Amino acid sequence: MHSPLYVGRHGIVRLPHACLVVMGGTMPAYILTGAPGSGKTAILRQLEIDGHTVVEEAATDVIALQQALGRPEPWREPGFADRVLDLQRKRQLAAQAITRDVVFVDRSPVCTLALCRYLDVTAPPHLSDEIERMTAERWYEPTAFFVRHQGFIQATAARRISFEDSLAFEKVHETAYREVGFDLIDVPAAPLPVRVAAVQQSADRLDRQP
Repeated sequence: MHSPLYVGRHGIVRLPHACLVVMGGTMPAYILTGAPGSGKTAILRQLEIDGHTVVEEAATDVIALQQALGRPEPWREPGFADRVLDLQRKRQLAAQAITRDVVFVDRSPVCTLALCRYLDVTAPPHLSDEIERMTAERWYEPTAFFVRHQGFIQATAARRISFEDSLAFEKVHETAYREVGFDLIDVPAAPLPVRVAAVQQSADRLDRQP
């Protein structure tokens, strides 16, 4: 796949590697994904504390809001995937407006596709268009970080899934990302500082590649 083109005030230029185009600059964006309970959020929190910009995951917050509104299982309701996709898009646009540095994105539209497959529900028609567009326009770095399970899962109000089901969900996620064309870097179970260091070092190495 060719490097993306960016139309700026100095004409059309070919960007040196995949990145998000942001109001006159570029923003390398790395996706972190994985099954629920894998420890992904803890990694992202530490990356944020270390000074990186983080785009928050949408699905968990959509579920929490809908539950607060009296809908105990919002993932079973029509329009759930649309709500996730819309919030995800808003958060990413907000991040694009405030930084030109490396950004770590908590999930992507591909995760929404994996969620639809796991729940055995029909994906919204525009989800495929969104994924095709993000691939063609190189919204994200072509390498994503896949946070592997830790050997257990802790249930929450928004995360009602057994460990066995989370393993099945993990496989669905991995398949979806590989089908779309992402290369995956595994982030295996380990103490949090080790996982965070592995992500940071891999991102730095990838950014130095031409």
